[in-house]
Amino acid sequence: MRIGLLTEGGYPYLSGDAGLWCDRLVRGLEQHEFDVYALSRAEHQEEAGWAELPPQVRRVRTAPLWTAADDGVAYGRRARRRFAESYGELVTALCEGEPPGPPDLEGPPGTVPAAQADRFATALYGLAELAHDEGGLVGALRSEDAVRSLERACRAPGALRTAREARVPELLAVAAHLERALRPLSLDWYGDECGDGGEGLDAVDLCHATSGGAAALPGLLARHFFDVPLLVTEYGVRLRTHYLSSGTGPSAAGPGSAPSAEAAPAVRALVAAFHGRLAAEVYRQAACVTPGNTHARRWQERCGADRAKLRTVYPGMEASRFAEVGDSLDTADPHTLVWVGRVEPAKDLVSLLHAFSELRRQEPRTRLRIIGAPAGAEGEAYLGHCKVLAAQLFPDEADGPHAVGDNPVSFEEIGGPEAPTLAEAYAAGAVVVLSSVVEGFPVGLVEAMFCGRATVSTDVGAVVEVIGGTGLVVPPRNPRALAEACVALLRDPGRRARLGAAARARALELFTVEQNITAFHGIYLELVARAPMRRFLFDDGDPRPFAVPAEACLPEHRPGPDPRVTPRHGPGWAAEPPARDTSPIAATEGAR
Repeated sequence: MRIGLLTEGGYPYLSGDAGLWCDRLVRGLEQHEFDVYALSRAEHQEEAGWAELPPQVRRVRTAPLWTAADDGVAYGRRARRRFAESYGELVTALCEGEPPGPPDLEGPPGTVPAAQADRFATALYGLAELAHDEGGLVGALRSEDAVRSLERACRAPGALRTAREARVPELLAVAAHLERALRPLSLDWYGDECGDGGEGLDAVDLCHATSGGAAALPGLLARHFFDVPLLVTEYGVRLRTHYLSSGTGPSAAGPGSAPSAEAAPAVRALVAAFHGRLAAEVYRQAACVTPGNTHARRWQERCGADRAKLRTVYPGMEASRFAEVGDSLDTADPHTLVWVGRVEPAKDLVSLLHAFSELRRQEPRTRLRIIGAPAGAEGEAYLGHCKVLAAQLFPDEADGPHAVGDNPVSFEEIGGPEAPTLAEAYAAGAVVVLSSVVEGFPVGLVEAMFCGRATVSTDVGAVVEVIGGTGLVVPPRNPRALAEACVALLRDPGRRARLGAAARARALELFTVEQNITAFHGIYLELVARAPMRRFLFDDGDPRPFAVPAEACLPEHRPGPDPRVTPRHGPGWAAEPPARDTSPIAATEGAR
């Protein structure tokens, strides 16, 4: 089958989110063809180039979210009226009532009322149809008419209180954000009019969006116009990212992201409402939504996803590079704790250092190795702060009954003489520690499990789900509890060995690349088998698998033409359902 892989800021670019996961998925499903439709987030990402693509990637279409030149399209009177109606409906849906709130807040779930969802969806698809008919929306979305429509919606009776307070600067900021967010509507990725003369998303059997938000928007249009089934995978819920970045709405970290926490309340409220409505529509139209863990699944349910469509698929990780460490547990230093990860404030190394200070009073021979590179300028500053704190808590211990001659806390990076590889970093300690206060899917924890290491972690994100009873879990920001858990494992080698072995068995069962690929292969087959017949295609005379559902072979169950699809004629199209003896199954039987 042919898969339309939809990405935002990731594959096939060398840098970006979920790039490695997408590459493993595509390479593992070599029996399928992939068309990649990629939205880039920044100029430097495009300049870095693409990863090496396997042969099953037939074509790649890219478009930037960070910039858009004026399309030069001048609307006539009728087109301007259509734009005013659709855009006015969309912004009215954003201003009506209270926007869906973050799921972690107290009160009822933050779902979108049905009337508002329908109004938002009708307006969204109306804008998409206008872009298709007229050649683009960029100029219209940047026009004075768009700002006036937004102002009318904000001043209308029943509008949000914060929206009614919006002044001209806030209105301009919201209109600019909506223009960036709706850029995918103007792309030439849909139908026969593709810019490179090739086929578009109407020719794929399935759209697989590797995140929500902008990446799923082209899949929504393919679902609406061509009835292509949509699969949405979220290892980090996009709507959650928007809420966390500013408390109740997104941050202006760059094009396509939401405004910062310091932005005016009206901007935060309206932008949060837009992303909430978009997420609800994506979840409503998707044939299947695959969260990466139960934590993400709860967010999706509270934001409107139908529980029947949700199927947890854990991210696949390469286990082979940790196999040697997992097979030889006797190499670990029984007096060493190891922390591995990206150095940033969310990892709460300050609490870890205070916990280690308390632990040293009970186990003076213990050492702590912090292995990882800082994440950006904020990470550099945080690393410097942690080094100063370590020097204050643990002055050089050259004297005493347990002298080590240097500070018992070391700060290192992968590739150094003491930790040349990631596997050797985990191998250095008897216990691996995770001290985060915010965490999604804890990749470092899974790597430690592959290495057969006992772990002590804070109860954040999907940690408990990943551990599954094979490690110790303590509350976040609690140095005393963290220290006590580490002491318990350091003093009990037998328990460490049992937990490490159980952790490795669990990781090999649930978190490998192979299980991830197998899960998505089954979902692909299931969704395409359930999809209505849209066309019957032949490539050089050979029938394409899944072009017709299996029940089409039975005369009494043969589906009729889809009234929503205009019949097309020519190579690869049939005006009527195929006869029984030309179906893929019959052709296969004849070949035998």
